[in-house]
Amino acid sequence: MQHTLESFLRALRAHDVRVSPAEAIDAHRAAAETGYADRDLLRDALCVTLAKSAEEVDRFDACFDTFFARPPSVGAGRPPPQTQGETPPGTPDLAGQLLAGDEAALAQAMEASAARVGVGDIRLTSQRNLLTRRMLDDMGLRELEAMIQALRAAGGPRDAAVAERLAERRAVLFVQAAAFVERQSKLYASESARRMRDALLAQQKLTAVEPEDFRAMEALVRRMAKRLATKYARKRHRAHKGKLDVRKTIRRSMGHGGIPFEVVWKSETLHKPKIAVLCDVSRSVASAAQFLLLFLYSLNEVVERLDAYAFSDRAVSVNDLLDDEKVDDAITLVMARVGFRPTDYGRSLANFLDAQGPKLDRRTTVIILGDGRSNFANPRLDLMRAINDRARSVIWLNPEPETYWNQGDSKMDAYARFCTVAKTCNTLAQLERIIEDVLRTYMSQ
Repeated sequence: MQHTLESFLRALRAHDVRVSPAEAIDAHRAAAETGYADRDLLRDALCVTLAKSAEEVDRFDACFDTFFARPPSVGAGRPPPQTQGETPPGTPDLAGQLLAGDEAALAQAMEASAARVGVGDIRLTSQRNLLTRRMLDDMGLRELEAMIQALRAAGGPRDAAVAERLAERRAVLFVQAAAFVERQSKLYASESARRMRDALLAQQKLTAVEPEDFRAMEALVRRMAKRLATKYARKRHRAHKGKLDVRKTIRRSMGHGGIPFEVVWKSETLHKPKIAVLCDVSRSVASAAQFLLLFLYSLNEVVERLDAYAFSDRAVSVNDLLDDEKVDDAITLVMARVGFRPTDYGRSLANFLDAQGPKLDRRTTVIILGDGRSNFANPRLDLMRAINDRARSVIWLNPEPETYWNQGDSKMDAYARFCTVAKTCNTLAQLERIIEDVLRTYMSQ
């Protein structure tokens, strides 16, 4: 059963339930204590050992039910199985198991054949039929079919009865094999397909998201943010432990006869990022702003403070909406408050500096999302210089490609002179990379 449990752990990882090597060892110990006879007891023991959050419990339950689903019985509703003595001589193993109704042997044979032909490596639902046939062939389907034909050709009453029984149970075996492969598809291919879809969505332009993809994009943003939050929260935990302070440890051990009962670590103080974000929510870049706000507000575990402003013809603080409402509802209200209007960067920068200026310091990163097009109004480069002088860094994310910068009413090249980083950002993959760079700079300070 060790192979079964290892396959189950692999299925859990495919369903975004993190299983470390230490947790895998604990799972094997738990299974050894409970055994596999009591399904509910095994589920509870493994769930307590492996699931670490309410979301992971839900994913664990769904994966467990699929992985340990009971297959349909080959002998259900059929005539009583023959005794071993009635099995014709020279009967292939598969035919013998079907005639005897040996469910345990059939299940073991199917598991072994599935492992040999790689059913567990299924990645696309279109592979189901091919893998089902390969698995059955490996179990001995061709020999079974040859035996059925030979019995029918013999023409005797007993031979015909055996052939009929084998044909009936072969049909049920097809159903059982298809159900087995479908479970493998749910365990592995569905997650693989989601990851393929996520990879495609991560490269989709934020300014041209199709309505039917919007929810999937939001879910992807949350997963990206959770991944970064988990990664950098773990780094902060390790950093607080620091390195061994040998001098202080020896000094404290003097009161215990030189035995180092109290170990002292060189602690390293790491500050969480403070981020001020200014998002253009005019019609041309509104959708990109929604995803940026959603991304940043999903990073609350590793961000000390987030001050959010939205602007088109003017900039307003939207912290109240994002604090009091669900993020999805809040973003809709943000758009209603100030979105989809002609852009005025000069006035918006003045509003931002008036409200945020006293809070800007060398620990604050300012992130501006916009195309830098101010409808030929005064771009107020002096205000950009002031923001750059006060903040730790200024990052400008522009949904337009660099070839469009400084064309028409764009002042992007002029604004870029006062930015630490100015990059094209029009996909979730680019957004994730840039936000991770911001977090990394705080972890390495």
